[in-house]
Amino acid sequence: MLALACAAALPRAARAASAPALMLAEVYRPGVPLDAYWVSEKYDGVRAYWNGRQLITRGGEVVAAPAWFTARWPATPMDGELWAGRGRFEMALSTVRRQAPDEEAWRRVRYMVFDLPSHAGPFTERIAAYHGLVQQIDEPWVQAVPQERVISHAALMARLDRVVRDGGEGLMLHRADAPYRALRSDDLLKVKTHDDAEARVIAHLPGKGRHEGRLGALLVETPQGVRFRLGTGLSDAQRDNPPPIGTWVTYRYRGVNASGVPRFASFLRQQPDGPAR
Repeated sequence: MLALACAAALPRAARAASAPALMLAEVYRPGVPLDAYWVSEKYDGVRAYWNGRQLITRGGEVVAAPAWFTARWPATPMDGELWAGRGRFEMALSTVRRQAPDEEAWRRVRYMVFDLPSHAGPFTERIAAYHGLVQQIDEPWVQAVPQERVISHAALMARLDRVVRDGGEGLMLHRADAPYRALRSDDLLKVKTHDDAEARVIAHLPGKGRHEGRLGALLVETPQGVRFRLGTGLSDAQRDNPPPIGTWVTYRYRGVNASGVPRFASFLRQQPDGPAR
């Protein structure tokens, strides 16, 4: 019998805040004037907004972090990633979504600060400001994301190759003169070795052959209403205990066909909340 029992992405009791207004990224394409951007690593964790009192995920769920984790944080809003290290997304997600915090697990989590939403200056000024703020907090689990410059597409691809080879997810480009704007624009660009997107699980399709009796594929729907099967990339554990219907998942793909269905789609991970608003 197909196992359907699976914990929700975040406990319902934690869903007590409205979704924060965050800056969202477009996808990098060659031809972007790179001298106008700062470059940083794209951390594979759970994005979290500090509103001066509590951490909130992109989807509006309050994070039940231990009191000591945020005890010395200022009232200044911060944008960052709750990160457990390269290749440890599942560890970060399982830690963040617990309603009762696991103290030992949280000691392996870092809050990687990469912006200050309430700062009125351009990003170059905000870099110095968030570095200064992190220095004031002076806790090892709060870290300022380093920023650097690249001068060409070839240099950017070489930087991307190094990060991915070392287990990282990708890079981010942030326009130097851009204010913090809560919308999706070219002010922020993600640089990855593959395309990815999000879709909502609408059905569990039974398996055949060696997967008989458990999940064969997820039937998913994109925010644009396109439905398709997502079976590649699922582990045996995920087939036995699949993402619940109604939750959101991230998938990789290589372009789309004429009907809008992603080509060579492969399951990547379950999302801690819904798609970016």
